[in-house]
Amino acid sequence: MMIKKLITASAIALFMGSGVAWADGDAAAGKAKADVCSGCHGAAGMGDENNPALAGLDAAYQVEQLAAYKSGDREHAMMQMFASQLSDEDMADLAAYYSTLGQ
Repeated sequence: MMIKKLITASAIALFMGSGVAWADGDAAAGKAKADVCSGCHGAAGMGDENNPALAGLDAAYQVEQLAAYKSGDREHAMMQMFASQLSDEDMADLAAYYSTLGQ
């Protein structure tokens, strides 16, 4: 298990250092993809007592968290299920959208 986490962390570090801009998502495309997220995080990404707010969070941070759910490094059954279905582009788009809300 420790080796899996080390490999995943190394892969994420390589990806982050590869010059790929984590926040280069398309906010308009993210808005179109956000319907499934709004069920728990709210239509405006404001969250509630059981689900964190996404509105205004840094896009790179959001992509990092989605990638951690997808890889299994961050555990939450529902989020792992949803994140496992997201491409890197989907993650960047959603993060771009939510980072623009609440500003």
